[in-house]
Amino acid sequence: MYYDVIEARVIGELAFEVRFSDGLSGKVRFLPSYLYGVFEKLKNPDFFNQLKVTDGFVSWSDEIDLAPDSMYRAISQTGEWLLS
Repeated sequence: MYYDVIEARVIGELAFEVRFSDGLSGKVRFLPSYLYGVFEKLKNPDFFNQLKVTDGFVSWSDEIDLAPDSMYRAISQTGEWLLS
């Protein structure tokens, strides 16, 4: 699909850049207030830096992944997906 993620890399604390299969790219940022429940593990910088792309999804370990379609929509509108 056009919103499959093909590349992602950490660019700072709670932030990463992403590129989709159609060439769209942008930034994803987490506000600390978003990091509860399953996302709480992302508070640990060592865990956050384990970011990877698996089958078109941004993921951490086999525990957390992000919806590429939601990410794509936000980035196509503003260049950034802010999770707050």
